[in-house]
Amino acid sequence: MKSDQFRFWVLISIVGISGFSQGMLLPLIAIIFENEGVSSSLNGLNAMGLYIGILLISPFMEQPLRKYGYKPVIILGGLLVFVSLALFPLWTSFWFWFILRLLIGIGDHALHFATQTWITSFSNPAKRGRNISLYGLFFGIGFAVGPLMTPLVNFNQSLPFIVSSILCLLAWIFVFALKNDYPEQTIEVHSLRVTLKRFGHAIKYAWVALLPPLGYGFLESSLNGSFPVYGLRIGIDVSSISVLLAAFAIGAIVFQLPLGIMSDKWGRKRILTFVLLFGFISFTMASFLEDSVFALTICLFVAGMLVGSTFSLGISFMADITPRHLLPTGNLLCGIAFSIGSLAGPYIGGTFIQFFENSSFFLIISAMLLVMFLVILLFGNKAHEQEKGQTP
Repeated sequence: MKSDQFRFWVLISIVGISGFSQGMLLPLIAIIFENEGVSSSLNGLNAMGLYIGILLISPFMEQPLRKYGYKPVIILGGLLVFVSLALFPLWTSFWFWFILRLLIGIGDHALHFATQTWITSFSNPAKRGRNISLYGLFFGIGFAVGPLMTPLVNFNQSLPFIVSSILCLLAWIFVFALKNDYPEQTIEVHSLRVTLKRFGHAIKYAWVALLPPLGYGFLESSLNGSFPVYGLRIGIDVSSISVLLAAFAIGAIVFQLPLGIMSDKWGRKRILTFVLLFGFISFTMASFLEDSVFALTICLFVAGMLVGSTFSLGISFMADITPRHLLPTGNLLCGIAFSIGSLAGPYIGGTFIQFFENSSFFLIISAMLLVMFLVILLFGNKAHEQEKGQTP
């Protein structure tokens, strides 16, 4: 039992350090490029490197996990992240840094895919929501703390990268103390065609559960990438925008664990529909309160409390309705859904701001949450019934 607890805390600590490195890179590189005169569009393109890396490697991620187990995949992913972070100070170049971010996307995805699948596979169903919420909590805390490294660039541009790479190395070393394990095996043949076939089977079971990770990716990236532009256009100053985004992040961190425990007790579908409905109401209220920064802060904090856990709740929901032998595929699809949402968010958000100048930016988020609420409300029970009617 103690070994299981040690394994769990090592895995979520790795996820926390991964969140830290991602949270640091976004503002740090944006500031460095802005100071060097790189256009905002190219700056955004460079930031997409991480998500492009995730999407590129996703179809090829499952077979190594099934063949070699969780531990080697985590070790390889951690090594890729650590080395890439250490190489940033070597050469300040747009395309060199784009490639490094792409490699970090591949490494981070290997880390998240393996740790996420491992946790969902060994977690007792009665505590699955709690464990996955702790997974999301540690990533969220790391992601929130990461930007605090940005001021170090005033002392030395290389310092934040060095600090982050050292932290990744320290977390990576602990993985070697874990005993390797393998996902449940039912298929001996390993090929891309078989992988794609498994994708189809997993989607058949878990397509409803993929919507929360997709929606959260869209929400997070549009809120961090498009809302600052909208805020400046309606007269909100930069410091107030930072406070508003922090309010959402803090709300998400504070309520990750309680919502995960509640989902274990009252059911994933019930909690998801609750947070999506009241998240929709919170963002809709925000669209009417844009003249008051204080009122907006309250709305975004409440929205963070509610929908800030949709990614981890979605993973738990997927694990509930997916046969065990398809858990690696389901976890992989959750990561792909999140990445697609993250790529689409800033583009759709920016397009909305450009063509609907008289409409509140928050309305596009409200509309997305309402659609997700209705789909899960209507089809969530059918997914459970389908899973119960099949033999895992």
